[in-house]
Amino acid sequence: MRRPNTLPSLLFADHSGKILDLPDLEMAGMSNGGFYRLTPDDIIPLPQGSQLFTLPGRMPIGWDREHDEPVVLEENPFEDGGPIQAVAAFMAPAHTAIYSAAYRDSDEAPPLPLFAYTAVGWHGGRFWVAGFRSDRDKRQDADQYRQEQVEAKTAKKLRQFPHNRLIQHLGKCCLAYGCPAARNYFLDRWEAPLPTSPSCNARCLGCISLQSSGCCRSTQERIAFVPTVDELCEVAVPHLDHAANPIVSFGQGCEGEPLLQAEVIAAAIALMRSRTEKGTINLNSNSSLPDKVALLVSAGLDSLRVSLNSAQEDFYNRYYRPMHYRFADVLRSIDVMKSNGRFVSLNYFILPGFTDSEPEYRALGRLLAQHRPDFLQLRNLNIDPLWYLRQLEVPASLPAAGIRPWLTRLKSDFPWLRLGYFNPQVPRHHASATEVAGQRSPKTRPRRKSGH
Repeated sequence: MRRPNTLPSLLFADHSGKILDLPDLEMAGMSNGGFYRLTPDDIIPLPQGSQLFTLPGRMPIGWDREHDEPVVLEENPFEDGGPIQAVAAFMAPAHTAIYSAAYRDSDEAPPLPLFAYTAVGWHGGRFWVAGFRSDRDKRQDADQYRQEQVEAKTAKKLRQFPHNRLIQHLGKCCLAYGCPAARNYFLDRWEAPLPTSPSCNARCLGCISLQSSGCCRSTQERIAFVPTVDELCEVAVPHLDHAANPIVSFGQGCEGEPLLQAEVIAAAIALMRSRTEKGTINLNSNSSLPDKVALLVSAGLDSLRVSLNSAQEDFYNRYYRPMHYRFADVLRSIDVMKSNGRFVSLNYFILPGFTDSEPEYRALGRLLAQHRPDFLQLRNLNIDPLWYLRQLEVPASLPAAGIRPWLTRLKSDFPWLRLGYFNPQVPRHHASATEVAGQRSPKTRPRRKSGH
């Protein structure tokens, strides 16, 4: 769709949660706590399958065209000063944020739930977001699912395998949490999940299955058992054999760290490969135990996705809070995979103002040059952005290029690096990546009547 010449207007929510727009203020973007005016190149229509959130205890910030500056909207201009909240978008998968939603939080505001909060506005009868499509793969697009079909096929498989605890667990992930990977498993296509580990060796600030950081509630229930080799293979082998573009992945949002169950996973991979050579067997991991990674490589692991909030060790440690491993171990795991001709992705969490900062870019560049991962997944960081910045003690003055210039520079400096969002299907025992193809402080605006 053609981008508008006029930037979208600011959105806010009234006391009942109804979302309204204020045409005389533009939507603004936030980056490392600073506020920025958008350009038409920064926005796309809100992708289908996205959600809008109201942000309790947070005042929306828009851009004043006349004075060319950010302003805080404190009261509802249409209700003679009624209370309001900021609004943000949680974009559908395969989309990456350019700016976070612009708001000012109050001291008593609780941390936001574990979602990504993208700037959103209103223009021409529709919502627009500050982001871009980062992967053309449609495997998790909303229009690829019909809920009645998902429910019917899930119910059929749950009846067919009543004694397989893993399949029953995935049924809950599918029907209760709407997990796209679980839905695709029951629809016999694309990437299927293999959660395995109830325990973890990190205490991530943004853990979505077990929350001890004081941030907020976890968004889903962690698996409470270790599946047997037979249970894992009963899911994986038919999927690898018969699904369209099949991938099976250990390491899911509903579990801890899969490397803590490396022996079970290695036995399962070996059995899978004794029964089928099709598809890709992948591990999503914090990659903390390189010796366990080597064990899985020997068993037949095809690809590794390394979870990474930062390429700087200090910021990495403040987010993951690792137990009994170091950042150097993560890098060694990448080297183990690469030395054995296997495929490596970085699951790189994107947060505008931090990811595109100069120190972070330099650290990422060193990692890419020295360890040569094949693929960078541009995943939005699901966390309250201001809370995260405070927890990591990120300097407010950190210079940042902007996400679009950052991406352009990344492509220029590392032309061999593939970019996307999802785990790709890879050739067995893949060899190398080249073979696959003006911040300002906002002024406070008093009550506004009729938008003036």
